[in-house]
Amino acid sequence: MKEITYPRYHEVLYTTVLDNGLRVNLLPRKNFHKTYGLLTVNYGSIDNTFMPYGQDELIKVPDGIAHFLEHKMFEKKDYDAFDLFGKYGANSNAYTSFTRTSYLFSTTRNIEQCLNTLLDFVQKPYFTDQTVAKEQGIIGQEIKMYDDDPGWRLYFGMVGNLYPNSPLAVDIAGSVESIKKITAQDLYMCHRTFYQPSNMNLFVVGGFEPEEMLSTIRQNQAKKQFEPAIPVTRATFESDLDGQDIIPYRMIELDVQRPETIVGIKGLDEVPKGRAGLFYKLKLEMLMYLLYDETTPQYMELYNKGILDDSFGYDVSLGRGHHFVTISGDTDSPQDLSNAIIEIAENALKLLEGKEEAFELAKKEFVGRTLASMNSLETIANRYEGSLFDYATLFDVVPLYEQMTLDDIKGLAKSFIKSEAMSVYQILPKEDVQ
Repeated sequence: MKEITYPRYHEVLYTTVLDNGLRVNLLPRKNFHKTYGLLTVNYGSIDNTFMPYGQDELIKVPDGIAHFLEHKMFEKKDYDAFDLFGKYGANSNAYTSFTRTSYLFSTTRNIEQCLNTLLDFVQKPYFTDQTVAKEQGIIGQEIKMYDDDPGWRLYFGMVGNLYPNSPLAVDIAGSVESIKKITAQDLYMCHRTFYQPSNMNLFVVGGFEPEEMLSTIRQNQAKKQFEPAIPVTRATFESDLDGQDIIPYRMIELDVQRPETIVGIKGLDEVPKGRAGLFYKLKLEMLMYLLYDETTPQYMELYNKGILDDSFGYDVSLGRGHHFVTISGDTDSPQDLSNAIIEIAENALKLLEGKEEAFELAKKEFVGRTLASMNSLETIANRYEGSLFDYATLFDVVPLYEQMTLDDIKGLAKSFIKSEAMSVYQILPKEDVQ
């Protein structure tokens, strides 16, 4: 195992790549009773057009299949993984994003059994037509529930505005219609293609000895037969770099008490590779903080005018093949709020001028947040993005903040914020629309 030391935090990360291609990261915390394990597949909802393992032509599968597969992995012929984790006194869960699927457990005992269970249920698929049909009903209800969630509709409405011709525009769970098309054969094909050990990484952090943990992992993998690793071939989705594909405005009517508005800014600039990409993301988060945080003068002005309230916030999304920000809130004046958000963005360089003191205070806050998050085993593992940022960990973040300058933020504002990259999506109460 390779040892990566972080003397500043008295931490040592043990990392290796097994013969089958599985990347393993082990971070022992001797004074912690809890252990958290996260097994991640480089496969998400946008990967719906790809070349199946052993084939030489691209195919398109139904929307929502990555999320469907995540749900179905827990149920086996003779046991349910959730029940097994419960037997061992552990909590377990899973989630699917645009670009990844992750399976996890958290426990204070029976670590070896939990780790073996995690690796076994994710790497050994079991699907039948009957179990797939049952899950179609369950996920169909989940999709209908999200259809009734204004916040969810607002967010994906904006993603649809920014990436209208991309699989990003489709709900991660798909639609009731699309999941009805999923078959057991589809699930086996997707598992075979994407759930190769070489397309996965395992991150375990907590109270254990690294050599013992690695021995458990090696023994588990040695018992299994894996097909030869091959690179995954995905279709690349097109997105206009001049912003011509962006839908400037859309609105829907729902049964909500107050209007909701969201402004999106799509990144038309290029995100650097590796650690520089992580630095880019941190700068983008800092830019949004300096423009829209509740401590800014522009926030307070809008708050005092009653245009925004504490529902107001922003989000930065950066992943394989995409990056964008959203700024949103509930308001009685949706047009005033969206106009104000856009005006702040378009005047970013002017607003950042002379803000050295505010920037230095923000850096200290961000560093403090990062240091505090190092006490969370879950955050350490969940923040790991694998190859996207050249295998950087949470412990690599603080030095990047410390080298960040206000000029870096101004430079990013200049390259990222473009009027043609902006869009507005609104949800209005039905009774207010004639």
